[in-house]
Amino acid sequence: MRALHLLAMAFFVGGQLVLVAAVVPAERDAPDRERLRAAARRFGYGTLVAIAVLIATGAAMASEFDRWDDSELQAKLVLVAIVGVLVTWHIRRPAWHGIEAAIFVISLAIVWLGVSLAH
Repeated sequence: MRALHLLAMAFFVGGQLVLVAAVVPAERDAPDRERLRAAARRFGYGTLVAIAVLIATGAAMASEFDRWDDSELQAKLVLVAIVGVLVTWHIRRPAWHGIEAAIFVISLAIVWLGVSLAH
């Protein structure tokens, strides 16, 4: 369960890093920006799948380890919900680049809380 959770997290956060560090700068000056939009849109849909996997595996682990009353887990779940809303919003409004930054920063906070919960 934990391995699947970590794989989904790696897809989500790692994909954001690839888009921010490589794809967007390489495509920003390209005359045909449709490829960038298509890649970002596909990643957005993959992100929604990753979030669903993260929720399912996270819920299973929280139940298995009886962590539902843990304030760190509750904070993480609130942030996950916010990221889900932001990703959906960003798919519909891809030109709003501030959403990308918010998703990335909140994602790092989620990872930090996840590491804290695992120890």
